[in-house]
Amino acid sequence: MSATAESAAAWELAVTGHSQAPLTRVSLPATGRWCLVWNHSVQGFPVIDCFRVDGEQLILDSSQTPDFAAGLGYTAGRGTLESDDQHGYRIVDMNVPISQNTLRLRVGSESVNHRIRVDSHTVSLSQLAANEPVEIRLIPAGEKGIELK
Repeated sequence: MSATAESAAAWELAVTGHSQAPLTRVSLPATGRWCLVWNHSVQGFPVIDCFRVDGEQLILDSSQTPDFAAGLGYTAGRGTLESDDQHGYRIVDMNVPISQNTLRLRVGSESVNHRIRVDSHTVSLSQLAANEPVEIRLIPAGEKGIELK
């Protein structure tokens, strides 16, 4: 595929649950940017991890949190740590490739409210699969093989 064709490719996120049961698909904009947002299970504040598509690779681009509590934090050499405008922290330019374009996640309860945010559109994973493992896979738009009910 040429570089021009790759940059013009349309992408979706296919979310599957237990036994690869399809839960939802989320269309991505031309930029391929989207975020996984959740409320920290201990402190309750929002955490935002943002991703982008680079060629055909899903990349963790940035992470934002108001506090480095209970397992959150910065790893030296993995992006640049900055202060955000809300007295929290943002790690940018992380450039972490996601193996097999698949993010594996144990979805939290509805109070944690794991959700996919694309621009102003939000899909709550916690409403679909609270306390269950899911896979979020980057796939070409319109790919067959996952049928939603």
